[in-house]
This record gives sequence, C-alpha cells and structure tokens, in this order.
Amino acid sequence: MAARLCARHLLSTWLYRRAAQSQGRHYRAALCSELKRPLVIEEVASRPVGPQEVRVDVHFCGINFADILVCRGQYQEKPPLPFTPGMEFSGTVLETGKDVSTVNKGDRVIGVCPKLNAMAEECVIDQKTLWRIPESVSLQDAAVLPVSYGTAILALEHRAGTQPGETVLVTAASGATGLAVIDVATNVLRAKVIAAAGSDEKCKLAMERGAQFSVNYSQGSLKEAVKKLVGSGGVNVAIDMVGGDVFLESLSSLAWEGRIVVLGFAGGKIASLPTNLLLLKNISAVGLFWGRYQQQDFALFSKSMSSALQYCQQGLIHPHVGAVFKLDKVNEAFLHVIQRRSTGKVLLSLK
Repeated sequence: MAARLCARHLLSTWLYRRAAQSQGRHYRAALCSELKRPLVIEEVASRPVGPQEVRVDVHFCGINFADILVCRGQYQEKPPLPFTPGMEFSGTVLETGKDVSTVNKGDRVIGVCPKLNAMAEECVIDQKTLWRIPESVSLQDAAVLPVSYGTAILALEHRAGTQPGETVLVTAASGATGLAVIDVATNVLRAKVIAAAGSDEKCKLAMERGAQFSVNYSQGSLKEAVKKLVGSGGVNVAIDMVGGDVFLESLSSLAWEGRIVVLGFAGGKIASLPTNLLLLKNISAVGLFWGRYQQQDFALFSKSMSSALQYCQQGLIHPHVGAVFKLDKVNEAFLHVIQRRSTGKVLLSLK
C-alpha cells in the first residue's frame, strides 16, 4: 500500500513538472552540439534570473572569428557541449533580478558574455556586463561596438599610447576590428592611418572609412610600400592582426620608439620576434587579448565600453556593418567569415 502511494505521488510530481515546463518560456538558440560540425537551431527553455542578473531580448549578435574557433575546439575557452556561441549583443531588457540597480525593464543595452551564449533570442547575463545604449545610437550600430571598438580603443589608447599626429599602420584593415582601428585613430585620436589589406577592393573600403593611405600587401613588400609613403623614418604605431610575414614587415616599418600591438593571427602563422630590432630602434612590442581585461582589470574593460558608446553618441565614430544574417542562416554567416568575404562587422539578426 505504501509503495503504491509513493508511486502515485512520484507520478503526480512528474506530471506537474512536465506541465510546468510546457507552460514556461522558450526561445530559439544556435547550439554547438558537436565540434567542427554545423550549428543547429533549437528551442531552449528559459531559466529564472538570479538576484544580480538581467534577461535581455536579443536583437543583434556580433559574429567574431573567435566564435568559429570555439566551435572548432581551437579557442582558449573550451565550454562543455552543447553550448551557444556568441560574445556580444544588443537588445532590450525584459526582466531584472531583485538586486539589479544598473538597468531597468525596457532599457536598450549592449552586453558582453564572458561565457558566450549570445547567439540566441534571449540572454540572461550579470548586470555588470551590460551598458545602456544612448538614444541616438541604433541597436544595429551598438552591436558592432563591444569586441571591435573595445579592442581598437584599448589597443590604440591603452597599449600603444597613440598621440595626435602620429602615423598608425593597421593590417587586416577591412575587417571589423581593422575598420574600428581606422575609425578611432582618425576621428578620435587625430592620427594618420595607413591601411594594409589583401585586395584593392578592401583597400578602397579602408580609404572610404577614413584611412589616409592604403597598401595591398598581396602585391609586394609591405615594408617597401610603407617606406615609399612615410620615408625611412617609419610609422609610430602598428596594429597587427595577421601575423607571420605581415607582422615582421610591420615591425620593420616602425620608427624610433615605435610600438606594435599584436591582436591576432588571421594569416595562420605566428612569427618569431627578432628582438634585435627592438633593441636597435627602442621598439616596444605588446599584445592585447581584449577579453582577458574582463577578468584582470574590469574597470578598464568597462571604460572601453563606455568610451565606445560615448564616441558613437557624439558622432565621432561610425560603425560599419558588412552583412546581416538571420539566426537560421548562422552557418552561412560563419562560412562568410571563414572564406574572408566579410568586410566590417557581420551580425546575426534575431528579429
């Protein structure tokens, strides 16, 4: 008798839970269920917000090469399967936890996900990694800001200490971060920019977005082309995202006490640093892993976000969107980036 009562109780509890689940909120998300395989779009059950958390209705999510690497198992972060990629987004606040004081329901925000999860119609995130969007800035433009402009600002201002009137060489100049570097260097810091890219079309875009000069490094020596533009003195700052021979030629293009900032290795090769060049011209070579600042120096990280929003509100910078894909076309969006067809930021639209 006791056993039957217990079984009946368990059955009723299970039915109650199933009913509760079926009545809960659900949203669509891109899931990586197997590394190096296409993402799938599935319905995911919403979870409650914690005291310090915020539920955001995602409008746009940025696609970064790091998202592709993490879905291949080739990134520094290796989340357990299955997971939803996506590091940055813009959207509106749906719900706030009881201890949230920084944003309110209905606020437009940008967010940075320390553990990914942004390629979804809904995102639950800690309040401290959200920043309110000024009224004059669109949700689409705002979605471009976190990774690309956060990186550009920290690279130029914090790591390189770029000064007005200095000359900045930027490689992979037509990509999202490259264009952000051109935008910030030219329009905020009042520096001169030499944009280096791998095709005439990409060089043309970089010039249209504010670079004073451009170099197609697929057609010859980057070092010699830069020398023709600025003379033997060289450039003051180089921001490199390509690596390999392009990094080495950028390093050789630096002036006395020049600074080079390493942002990535889009070319696939990591160069060995010839330290004799550092000594002979008193050159500084530094790296920038933007996401690491979120853990190591959050105040500086947050300042870069606030600066990007302020520059955008003031009309100093103008984010460039290269392509927008719907959520169910996420694999096509990844392919667009992998095949290097993208210029500017590639976004997912969740609406």
